[in-house]
This record gives sequence, C-alpha cells and structure tokens, in this order.
Amino acid sequence: MSDTLKIAIVGDYNFTYNAHHATNLSLDHSADFLELELNYYWIKIADALKHKASYFDQYDGVWIAPGPIDNPFYLSGVFKKLTENTVPILITGEGFKLFLEYLITFHQLTTFQEKLISENLIAGNSFDRLTVSPQTKAFSKLYENFSNIELTSSRYSIYPQLTEQLKNKFIDIEALNQFDDPEIISLKNHPFFISCAFCPQISSTRDIPHPIIYTFLKMAVSKKVKPE
Repeated sequence: MSDTLKIAIVGDYNFTYNAHHATNLSLDHSADFLELELNYYWIKIADALKHKASYFDQYDGVWIAPGPIDNPFYLSGVFKKLTENTVPILITGEGFKLFLEYLITFHQLTTFQEKLISENLIAGNSFDRLTVSPQTKAFSKLYENFSNIELTSSRYSIYPQLTEQLKNKFIDIEALNQFDDPEIISLKNHPFFISCAFCPQISSTRDIPHPIIYTFLKMAVSKKVKPE
C-alpha cells in the first residue's frame, strides 16, 4: 500500500475562480504541515456521477469544491453515492446549499410553504467576511488557535423550522455565523462528513494551514491505515 494520500476533488475546475486555486494550495499547506505525501485529482461532477459509490474507495478523502457548478442536479447524484461511503468528505462553498437541498429531497422534507433556503446572498466571484461561532467541543478546539473570521463567497439564510428538522435526525450543527444561520454542519452517523458554507481554503496559508483542512487530511490518513 502506498503511503501517498489520494484526494479526489469533485468540481468543474475553472482556473479563473479564486476558490479553486486556493483549494489546491490549501491541500499543499496542510500536507506540508502534517509532513504527508499527497496527490489530488480534480474530477468533473458529470464524470463523478457516472461511477458507482465504490469508485471512491480508491481515494482517501473526497472534497466537493465550491462553484461555479455547471449542473447542480448532477451533484445530487454524487451526494447520494458519497453518503453511502465512509470515505472522509469535505464540502465547501456552494455545495453546502446543494447538500441541504439533497437532504430535503431525499428525506421528503417538503411540507413547508415558505422558501427553505435563500439564494446566495453574496454576488459574483467576491468574498465577504463572517464570524464563525463553534457550537460543539470538537470545533471549539479546532478554532482554539485559529481566527474565527472567515471569508466566504456563499452565504444562505435557512428557514429555522427546516434547521430543526434536519438537526433532529440527519445533521449536527457544528458552527453558526453572526446571523445565527448554520455555517458548518456534519452528517450524523458518518466518520467524517463536514460541509461548510464558507471557503476555509481562502484563509489557509503555508505558515498557518486551516484546521478544518488538515483535520480532513488527518482523517484521510486514518482511513488509509484502518485495518482490513
């Protein structure tokens, strides 16, 4: 077994998109910090959809990259495959909303009359500052030595009743933003399935890699060395 980590980045790569470039760099930052050998591979969403869930077993972690997303419908199919797998998963940016919408559809949470999730409240390929307030011990520890001011190109307002329904059965709220909307969630009963509305890769530097990203890689290492 190779000691080199293999990370799949599922997304429609666009070299003009700041968050895509930052995704690559942030993985390098964390790999250097953890002294890991790392290879990462961009996979188009349409191509990822063609594969069975077991296809992702060859990777030690899967990152759903932020937009632009050419066909959001395809991503729902990818989410279904990934929730059937135990590989560590990280979602950042626009995929946060699409994952919530996948959960709404899959679990038939469609009894509300109001709009459940707003459109992106940040326009274009730009970034706003937000404050992340951890709600769990695990994320409080992660942010212990890291600024809780993050940069985001996507922010959503979520209908509170929907948040409660999801929280009761399907997700844990790991952090809120200053508007009291969920900013980081995790999927219940999964070893590591984290979804962030913001882009932690933007705040990562070589000197101070982002703790969410190096924790993702640490979980990928754990998956690789897990006894068969």
